[in-house]
Amino acid sequence: MSDVLIGESFVGSGRNAAHINIVLGDRNGPAGAAWTTALATPSAGHVPFVAILRPSLPVKPLTLLVGKAAPVSDFHGNALWGPAQAGVAAGVADAVHEGAISEEETDSHALIVAVWVNPETDDHDEIYRNNREATRRAIVAARANEPRLDEVLAARNTPSNPFYTPKSEA
Repeated sequence: MSDVLIGESFVGSGRNAAHINIVLGDRNGPAGAAWTTALATPSAGHVPFVAILRPSLPVKPLTLLVGKAAPVSDFHGNALWGPAQAGVAAGVADAVHEGAISEEETDSHALIVAVWVNPETDDHDEIYRNNREATRRAIVAARANEPRLDEVLAARNTPSNPFYTPKSEA
């Protein structure tokens, strides 16, 4: 395994979609240093915390959840701390169960998960489901070193995301 694996996944649509970025690596390497630094240096509205499956049961590998959007309301903050966190923790456990993270790596590695929860979210169950699947997919993609370069090059003239698609240049 390389020193650091990086993955991304977007699942769902609209205000309850999940956009996940992950960094996975050895606790004694750059990923571990980033993990501990992020935990020790929170910023206003972006307080990293350890993802748990339930109180006092953190997921393994130890996973640091970092919100990409500062909470704008109690509902939005609860969506991050509740269903998004539960989805991330379950998605990590799913990836371990599937073998994308080995049993040995659960004790030797650290995982950072950056999580987007739209401030307009309105469905905690959908947030949970989308974050669970997006987390699992991001880990699997990182392990497979995806995307492939040919996919990136094929899409270079047709970029698109949920917030913007350029008009055709033709």
